[in-house]
This record gives sequence, structure tokens and C-alpha cells, in this order.
Amino acid sequence: MFVTEDIRYIGVNDHDVDLFEGQYTVENGMSYNSYVILDEKVAVMDTVDAHFGVEWLQNLETELNGRRPDYLVVQHMEPDHSANIAVFMETYPEAQIVSSAKAFIMMQQFFGTDFPERKVVVGEGSTLKLGRHTLTFVTAPMVHWPEVIVTYDSTDKVLFSADGFGKFGALDVEEDWADEARRYYIGIVGKYG
Repeated sequence: MFVTEDIRYIGVNDHDVDLFEGQYTVENGMSYNSYVILDEKVAVMDTVDAHFGVEWLQNLETELNGRRPDYLVVQHMEPDHSANIAVFMETYPEAQIVSSAKAFIMMQQFFGTDFPERKVVVGEGSTLKLGRHTLTFVTAPMVHWPEVIVTYDSTDKVLFSADGFGKFGALDVEEDWADEARRYYIGIVGKYG
């Protein structure tokens, strides 16, 4: 899905889930959002839920059109964002993984490794140049979990906001955006604000 000339949506819709995180009713499913930035260097923004790894990798391959990613940016370690990190790193052994120091601690716990030879630790104000695009990282602890970062692309003026501005519902369903965004904010991130 086209976002900008260089940014493409590669996420997936989940219509099998009835309770998000085992507690929030989601009559219209959920989307697990991931993006790829195509520049001199290619950056993938987050992965998706474990049940959708094959579909996600196919979406990525389609947008890559024969290219290989240079970076996987992990903004949040909750499994709906990060479950396919190990699969990605195995599929693309030359790629580096970019995330916060706290996220790398969690990767060690989740996957038995923090990818030591391939990790790039970023923090408040760190930048990553892809070519035309420069990504700036901002720490956002407790947007949902303590390791969260958000990423701003100053070229296309796009904020990759982790859980910060999420909503319930799959993207291929028409529904009132504001109601589901409000419910998501109150249930998922508002209590930590």
C-alpha cells in the first residue's frame, strides 16, 4: 500500500482475533502495522504478529522488488510489533537491527539473543541516514512499555508512532475512526500517560 513515494505499508489485517490482548473486544479485527522505507538504504519499520509472518514477508518482498533491507527498526517489543524479528534476521542475514537499549534486553529474553554483531542502539535524538531520508528517534517510555521509541522521517514528515496513535480495527473495514482510536487510547496507552 502506498503511503508516500518512498514509504509503503506492508502490515496485515487480522480478522480471526476477537479479543485483542485477551481483553479488548475487536469486532472489526486488528491491523498489525509495518512499513518499508525505500531509499539508498532500505529500512523496515517493525514486524507483525507471529500468526502473520508469512503474509508479512510476502508483502515486504513485493515492495522490495528484488532489493534487500539494510535495517529493521524495532520501536516496541510487544509481540504484535516484534514477533517476527528472529525470522526477519534469519531471512536477511546482512540486515542490522535498530532499537533502544531496553528493547535489546527484551530481545535477549524473547529470542535468546540480542543480535550482538548486528545491533544498532539508538536513543533520544539519535539519527539514521538512509539517503534522502533521515530518521530521528525519540524515546517514548510507557507509551505502552518502557522500551518504546518513535521515529520521525523528516523528509516525508511521517511519524512512526509505535502504539502512540493506534486504534482498534482492521484497515480493510469501514468504521468510525475516532471512536476506535479513543477506545484504544483509553484502554492501551492512556493509563500510562
